[in-house]
Amino acid sequence: MATAQEKFLEAAEVKAFDMELRKTLRHNIDQYDKKVVEGKEQFLNLELAKTRAAAIKQKSIDNLEKYLIEFEANFIKRGGKVIWAEDGEEAVKEAIQIMKKAETKTVVKAKSMVSEEINFNDELAKNGIESIETDLGEYIVQLRKEPPYHIVTPAMHLSKEEVAKTFTEKKGTPIDYTPEQITNFVRAELRARYSKAEVGVSGANFLIADMGAVAVTENEGNGLMTMAFPKIQIVIVGIEKIIPSLSDLDLFLPLLATYGTGQQLTVYNTIYAGPKQADETDGPDEMYVILLDNGRSTLLAETDQRRALDCIRCGACLNACPIYQTIGGHAYGTTYAGPIGSIITPHFKGMDEFKHLSYASTLCGKCTEVCPVKIDIHKLLLLNRKESVEKGFTSKTENWVWFFWKGAMLKRTKMDKGGAKVKNFMLKQFFKKSWGDRRELPQVAAKSFNQTWRERKGIK
Repeated sequence: MATAQEKFLEAAEVKAFDMELRKTLRHNIDQYDKKVVEGKEQFLNLELAKTRAAAIKQKSIDNLEKYLIEFEANFIKRGGKVIWAEDGEEAVKEAIQIMKKAETKTVVKAKSMVSEEINFNDELAKNGIESIETDLGEYIVQLRKEPPYHIVTPAMHLSKEEVAKTFTEKKGTPIDYTPEQITNFVRAELRARYSKAEVGVSGANFLIADMGAVAVTENEGNGLMTMAFPKIQIVIVGIEKIIPSLSDLDLFLPLLATYGTGQQLTVYNTIYAGPKQADETDGPDEMYVILLDNGRSTLLAETDQRRALDCIRCGACLNACPIYQTIGGHAYGTTYAGPIGSIITPHFKGMDEFKHLSYASTLCGKCTEVCPVKIDIHKLLLLNRKESVEKGFTSKTENWVWFFWKGAMLKRTKMDKGGAKVKNFMLKQFFKKSWGDRRELPQVAAKSFNQTWRERKGIK
C-alpha cells in the first residue's frame, strides 16, 4: 500500500501539469487578490490590527484550559451542553448518539472543515443518517463526492462550466445553466431540507469565553438557516477557536473577512448562546457544543509550533503559496492543505506519516507575510523538519549521506579529496532521484573555490 508521501508525490506530479486546473486556480486566486487589496483599505493601521490580533490569539492559546473552562461554564448556564471529545471517533460517536435519541433521518450542515477532518458525513451515512451540505461550494463537491479543495472556497478548482456539467449529470439541469440559475436551483432544493431536518450541524469561527457563545461568520445565510430551523443544534469545533471576549470580535471579524474573501465584513455574522430561553420564541430546544482535540494537544505541547493554533482559517497562506497554486488542494491528501496544513497535519495525524508536507514548501516566506495573525509559518515548517529528523523519521540512506557530508564539510582535506569527478558521481548515485526527473543535477566545478583562490594568490 502506498504511503502518504508516495500518494502526495504521485498526485502532485499529475496536478502540476494539468494546465486547465492551473488556469482555473490562477483566475480564482487573482480575483481574490484584487478583493483583498480593497478589503485592507478599511484599516487605518493594518499592521497594528494584525499585531493586536496576534497578541489575543497567543494569549488564548497559552491559556487555553482557562478559557475553555470559562466558555463551558457560561454556555451551561444558558442551558447548553458541552461535550469534550479526545478524537474524531469520539466526537462522531457522541453526535450520532444525540441524533439517534431524536430519531434523526436528515441533518443539514453548514460549512465546517472540522467535520471534514473527522469524516462526519461518511460516518453518519453508515448509520443511516443523511447529511446535506448547505454551503453552495460544499454542496457542489458533495455532489461530486470530493473533499473541499480549499478551507474557505471548497470548489475553487472548478470553472463555471464544470459546475454546470456536474449539476446536469447529478440533478438533470440544462447544461447551459448560468451560475445564477444554479444558485436558484440549489436554494429551492435546500429550502425544503431545512424545514424537514431534525438536526442542524455547524462548525464555529470563534468560541467566546466570557459569553459562553459560538460565533459563525458566512456569506450565504445557509449557516443561519441551518441553526434556525432544526430543534436540535450541534456545533463541532476545534478547541483552538477560543477567544477571551465578545469585544475581540470587532477585530477578528473584519480581519477574517478581509483575508478570507476580500470583504470588509461577511454578510451574516451570528452569535449563538445556547438553546431557546424561557422568554424567547425562537431557537433550538437543545444545543450541544462538541469541543474537539484530535491532536491539538499534541501541537499545544510544542513550545514553538503551537503558534500554528493561532490560525483563524482565513486561507490567505494557501492563496499566496506557489506550491498550492501549482498542485492545488487535493494533492496534499489531507483536510488542511497549503502551508498551515503542512504545519498542523503532522501533529494532528502523526509526524512519521506526514512529515513530507513540511518539505512541500519553497520557504519563500509569502505565507508568513500574508498571515493576519502574524504566524511565522515558514519558520514553523523548518521546525517541523527539524523535529522529524530529531525523532528519527529519516531513512538509513539519508542518514548515511548526511553523515559523510558532515564529515567532509568539517575538514578541508576531506572536502577536497576525490575531486570533481568523484563528487559528481556521488551526486548522481545518491541525489538524482530526490532532485527530480525534470531538473539537471548541478555540476561540481573542476576546481573548488579554495583551490582557485590559492592559485590566484600563489599560495601553496
